[in-house]
Amino acid sequence: MRSPPKPAAQNHKRSGGGSLFQFADQPTNPSNGQLAKFTTSGYMPSELGKTLTRAEACEHSPESTTVRCDGETRWLRRKDLIDTLYAELPPGAVKFGFQLESIKFDPYSSKPVLRFIDGSSIVAKVVIGCDGGKSIIAQFLGLKPTKIFPLCAVRGLTYYPNGHSYDYEFAKVMKDNISVGRVTIDDNLVYWFCFLPYIPKDEKVWEDPEVTRQLTLELLSNHPQEIHQEIHELIENADMKSLSITHMRYRAPWDLLTGSFCKGTVMVSGDAMHVMGPFLAQGGAAGIEDAVVLARIMAQLDLNSVESGSKVMAHKVEESFNQFVKQRRMRVVRLSLQTYIIGMLSGTPSFIKKVIYIMLLVVLFPNPYNHVNYDCGDL
Repeated sequence: MRSPPKPAAQNHKRSGGGSLFQFADQPTNPSNGQLAKFTTSGYMPSELGKTLTRAEACEHSPESTTVRCDGETRWLRRKDLIDTLYAELPPGAVKFGFQLESIKFDPYSSKPVLRFIDGSSIVAKVVIGCDGGKSIIAQFLGLKPTKIFPLCAVRGLTYYPNGHSYDYEFAKVMKDNISVGRVTIDDNLVYWFCFLPYIPKDEKVWEDPEVTRQLTLELLSNHPQEIHQEIHELIENADMKSLSITHMRYRAPWDLLTGSFCKGTVMVSGDAMHVMGPFLAQGGAAGIEDAVVLARIMAQLDLNSVESGSKVMAHKVEESFNQFVKQRRMRVVRLSLQTYIIGMLSGTPSFIKKVIYIMLLVVLFPNPYNHVNYDCGDL
């Protein structure tokens, strides 16, 4: 909950459906330095539920470089989502400030034992690791280490107490392998991001948000004047607590094909299972899909009627974990493969490699927006 707030986008009409702002990272990007705007019907609060017809969907206007797409998109801060989920849990169900150091199975009871850096430990009945791209649980399960894109992301939120003049849209510009974008969250809050080539520096340097801000402004100085002024204002007025710089990680798609994501009553989910680049805006949505699918499987196996801690319960939990992995594997493989190719396309300076990556996207993903229509089912 202490991490910088990052908005998550999800389709309001489906459980765990996809977002729509991923279009900017497809090979159909506008020419270098040209502003692209992506809007979706039903975005404004007064028009919730309105959708475009199939004939109107994905209509591209070269004059305005605007793409319209079928569906409704919502934006929210990750912290708001976490706080909402936390409020629904029983008092004392969540403990903060515990950093996991290791996990192992007890040789006598076969239950997982979690040890924390403060020396404390917990003997758990079930462990679902959602501990991010550097997951200790994933290491315990034998998953290969995550890899790193040749890009880093600077992200932040800018608050306008008296309101702003931006439309409800997603706008992005790319020049010299630097992508800049903004998204309006509500009448007062705007989210912005910059994808930059990775700059090797002492990690402690990035702990100072002012250093991050000044370096970002310096790197964006060569962008078109109109874009530079707009983004410059957003970055200058950003909430310093929201500023973050991240060297983006991913779990290789081929590792997802063969990886073992559960062992006994221990499993990984979310980024610990399938951390991916933000280029399709599906990382958070995929995590919510995980939760919906796992909850549905556990309900179908009627785990609530089984005595807690019994061998029958452990067996049913293992069965539910195996079913979960089976149902989710190919979905996250496809998402990860698409984000991997887009990330490599965005990060390479080689023209030949760019052509190869574009060809792969065209062949493997002829409909680059198909993941938006995914339905993980009812809860």
